[in-house]
Amino acid sequence: MHSISEFLLFNDYYYSIVFLSLMVSLSAIICATFFSLLVSSLIVLNNFKGKEALILTINTLMSLPPVVVGLLLYILFSQSGIFGSFNLLYTSTIMIIAQVIIVSPIIISLSIKELDNSYIKHNEYLSSLYANNYKISMTLIYEQRFEIILILLTALGRALSEVGAIIIVGGNIANVTRVMTSGIVLETSRGNLSLAMSLGGTLILIALLLNLLTYFFKKKIL
Repeated sequence: MHSISEFLLFNDYYYSIVFLSLMVSLSAIICATFFSLLVSSLIVLNNFKGKEALILTINTLMSLPPVVVGLLLYILFSQSGIFGSFNLLYTSTIMIIAQVIIVSPIIISLSIKELDNSYIKHNEYLSSLYANNYKISMTLIYEQRFEIILILLTALGRALSEVGAIIIVGGNIANVTRVMTSGIVLETSRGNLSLAMSLGGTLILIALLLNLLTYFFKKKIL
């Protein structure tokens, strides 16, 4: 009888891949959170021409294929691209940018619904305070904090599972841009199933942890 540990591989290479995955995805979520909540608040608190069209566009971008995002970034940041002089291609920075682009429409779209519901519910109270848009935004975000955390957990899971755009712009370089998803693809093709299974198992454990956190915050809401 073979134990499960015999089929798994945990070494410095494995830990470097997991660390980079978490660093890239958490950085992307932090950046996307500030940007997305700002955009969501502006959309909810302001009426302007084309508002519905903008919301529809954001909702459409939620289903934008990640490989398309990767392709567009590759074109823009390649040596012959508009931003080629920044030399960001095949770095962790461009991977963070790719994940921000991928998860931002998700955070914005879902946050708009939550903030709008809260705004409708507390509109009279907020109007009586004569508060400016910044204070109103902070109040709405605080009131919907648990719902927003759920949204961010969903976005984090999406970021960690991304592979298409990451391989295109990151190049899957060892100790530089190789994350768990791209590592699984490479190591499986190499026949290194021990490392591939270790990375896959780690992703499953992270998914379970995110689901447990989601359950906890849903209980807070209810």
